[in-house]
Amino acid sequence: MELVCPAGNYQSLIKAIDNGADAVYIGLKNETNARHFAGLNFSTKQIRQAVEYTHQHQRKIYCAINTYPRENNWKRWTDTVDQAIDLGIDTLIVADMGVMDYIRNKSDTMPIHLSVQASATNLESLNFYHQNFAIRRAVLPRVLSLTQVSYLAANAPVEIEVFGFGSLCIMAEGRCFLSSYLTGESPNSHGACSPAAYVEWEDKGDILQSRLNGMLIDQFDKHELAGYPTLCKGRFDVKGKIEHALEEPTSLNTLDILPQLNAAGIAAIKIEGRQRSPAYVATVTKIWRKALDSLSNDSHLSNQAIDPSAYQTLSSLSEGHQTTLGAYERKWQ
Repeated sequence: MELVCPAGNYQSLIKAIDNGADAVYIGLKNETNARHFAGLNFSTKQIRQAVEYTHQHQRKIYCAINTYPRENNWKRWTDTVDQAIDLGIDTLIVADMGVMDYIRNKSDTMPIHLSVQASATNLESLNFYHQNFAIRRAVLPRVLSLTQVSYLAANAPVEIEVFGFGSLCIMAEGRCFLSSYLTGESPNSHGACSPAAYVEWEDKGDILQSRLNGMLIDQFDKHELAGYPTLCKGRFDVKGKIEHALEEPTSLNTLDILPQLNAAGIAAIKIEGRQRSPAYVATVTKIWRKALDSLSNDSHLSNQAIDPSAYQTLSSLSEGHQTTLGAYERKWQ
């Protein structure tokens, strides 16, 4: 299975390549990608450097153009496609059908991977995108069970890529309107859950409060780790009890089911985290490279064969310092 790792900046790209990524995925410095944060992503000059470094090491570089344009800013998406292709990007990761159509009118051969933002969760969706836009691969949303994923991998006309590790989203990706409801800006069109302009931290002595567009999302005492405020992972008063009403901060970790994913014919394992540090990228990439290499040497690899310290390290890098198999372990699907 191909190991696809995040690169929110040039240093992270180097760390990913040097620690064993088969491919890296990046975004440009605009809202055409779903990690549009200040300080992240690549300028034209940096993309040239990134492409050169990646290809020197015989690896691949993918570019996420995976948000949804509106009529008044359509040209920004088409210009970004043109720029990525001209600079030598190997594959475009796309969600919007209009953008895919533009790519296909420009090139019959440019590889398109269907983004998780397209939220394609069934065989008919994958057939549609393959027949109309000749996609080569689909990144599945993190809402499917292992049985469902295995079925798609066995029957879909395209390669299947799944997330293996990183921040977990329980929403239907590409369909979430929580941020749009609260701030007027959606990650689907503006590239960020909780846009930074709407985030506010207020220190009240022993309590640190986080707000999104003025709404209190969470508060932390001085001994708690404060995560970046998103509405889905906030704590709220529910019938007198303060709790994570929608989603408790945790990260996905599929190390335990790598043999099953491999047996199912999954083409690629994706690591989430373009917004994370180069040190994070280096550590996680190294762990997953070792696990995948062990799996290729022993198709019956069990979790006992994986160094226990790998689990400890990944947990320490996870949201809430805990991991889960998420929807993969739904026995009823």
